[in-house]
Amino acid sequence: MGSETEPPRRQVPAHPLARSKPAGETQARGARAGGAQGRSPRPVRPLPTGEHFFTPGATGARRTVETKSAPLLVFLFQMPRWLAPVVLVALLIAGLVVPDWRGGVAVLPVLAFIAWLAYLSWPSLRPLGRLLRIAVGTFLVLLVATRFGLF
Repeated sequence: MGSETEPPRRQVPAHPLARSKPAGETQARGARAGGAQGRSPRPVRPLPTGEHFFTPGATGARRTVETKSAPLLVFLFQMPRWLAPVVLVALLIAGLVVPDWRGGVAVLPVLAFIAWLAYLSWPSLRPLGRLLRIAVGTFLVLLVATRFGLF
């Protein structure tokens, strides 16, 4: 009898950003925006499931960076999957082709993006993954340094 009066328990997502709007609400908002402009709404990809969105037990700078990075990561996740790699490869090719300081400027966003993702993923990486991130970061730093004439 006690179970009849209690409301059913809701499943709580692993992190606050994993909460999504009900399907009808997302569809209605997308249909209005798409209908007004005469095009179909872009489907919204749900966030990936996982145990933790933030590093468990993180404090200080790591917690701050992870908290401030969460909205940008969600934004990047909602973009088309091909967009970020195409932009990064285009900037890297520009940095490799242009021999002067302009090539270094083109590689700086790539270096910043790779360093940011390496910092965020560092606690969950195995030693080989960490080594690869260090190697890519070192290559990009040396490329920027040569383009700015430091070597």
